[in-house]
Amino acid sequence: MASSLANRVVAYLVVSQFVAFATGWIVTIILGFAGVGAFEAFGRTADELASARMIQLVVASLVRDDEGSLRIDPIPELRDEERRVPSLKIAVFDAGRSQAISGSSPELIAALAGVIKISPTHTHFVLPGDPTLSPRGLVEPVRTPFGRLHAAVYSPKFVLSDLFYAILADFRRLAGFFVVTALISAGAALFAVRRGLTPLRAIADEAARMDMDMLHRRLPVGEVPAEITPLVDGINIALERLAAGAARTRRYTANAAHELRTPIAILRARLDNLEELPVKGALLSDASRLQAIVEQLLVAARLTERQVGLDQEVDLVTSVREVVFLYLRLAIECDRMIEFEACAPRAVTRGNRRAIEAVVANLIDNALRAEPSGGVVVVHIGPGATVAVIDHGEGVALAEREMIFEPFWRKSEATPGTGLGLAIAKELMENMRGKIGVEETPGGGATFKLIFPEMADVPEALRLPPRTS
Repeated sequence: MASSLANRVVAYLVVSQFVAFATGWIVTIILGFAGVGAFEAFGRTADELASARMIQLVVASLVRDDEGSLRIDPIPELRDEERRVPSLKIAVFDAGRSQAISGSSPELIAALAGVIKISPTHTHFVLPGDPTLSPRGLVEPVRTPFGRLHAAVYSPKFVLSDLFYAILADFRRLAGFFVVTALISAGAALFAVRRGLTPLRAIADEAARMDMDMLHRRLPVGEVPAEITPLVDGINIALERLAAGAARTRRYTANAAHELRTPIAILRARLDNLEELPVKGALLSDASRLQAIVEQLLVAARLTERQVGLDQEVDLVTSVREVVFLYLRLAIECDRMIEFEACAPRAVTRGNRRAIEAVVANLIDNALRAEPSGGVVVVHIGPGATVAVIDHGEGVALAEREMIFEPFWRKSEATPGTGLGLAIAKELMENMRGKIGVEETPGGGATFKLIFPEMADVPEALRLPPRTS
């Protein structure tokens, strides 16, 4: 599963903040040691960094005696430190009782007894009589197993591990600040990244709406972030190549269909002039199918290339009646009949007349093939801008009602035809913002329905429901 770009950016930002803080802390300490400019105020001596480790050793040395009193019983590490640094002094105070814990340095007790009463926090100091100007002692509140106390150390000596203890002590003091800052930064970064990716989501939505009829369009790059522009440019270049390839294919299809129209028309005329033969009806039916497919191919290619418009006002009653009249002779030759019905004198839609007639011709041709000998194909107009072509043949199984509109689909190898007619009909209907579907004819058979966009001047009673996408 792909990870979220916004989440990745936020995670990198939080990690980088911690790395930046640690690096900045170390650099500040180093510059302070060196006494560089404004960083001198943040500087500490190396021995001051030892205070954090020493206070931990002092806290670890606290014990309660048999009488319940606290005292300092130095652990081995603290004893080793006292031997290494003879001048080391330690003390622990109970600020609430204003008293020192047994084992504390008398010098620290004398110097800090008054200070402890005000409960100082992280206070550096120098004992009276010490000639140095740099603070050598530290007193601060600490949490111990015995409650909140104040620990003081004086004159510790630096070892390399004190860097770790100093960083850990500073982190503990500032942990709350870090957590709150990280959460606020993560929230702000998430908001900023998502807002920053808004143009990219708009580009994705635009790309999702594109299909083969929209290859002439390009994804906009005006408000796309500079980092994403190469990706959008690459997609646009790919779309341009696809559009060029599709245009070549459509031109080839249109040219082929155009070249086929004349010989098919001649073939149809010669068949019409033949004397009555047993195979004449079959030959006329085959020629009509070829003619219908070629007409649909040609219209589809011209619509796609925008050589013809889709804004013609078409009266379905008039147009469909003409197609029915053209196929009437074929129906008689094939021992069938076509019945034409209309709910109203006019059923107006907006589209392309030739495309509508090509689709209806294809459906009538299919219906005549499906209709049993001696049967009647019904072509019904209405209510509204709808056309139904009804036959009483075998019908279309429920599982196949979507597949029949796929290119080259046939029920079996024995099924006549190429499987192109209904696929082209569906493409033409979609170009005209219409729908095509099939359902069962009551009593058996298939009813193909065409639903066209409604016109503003169609009476309210005859209007279709609003088209949904």
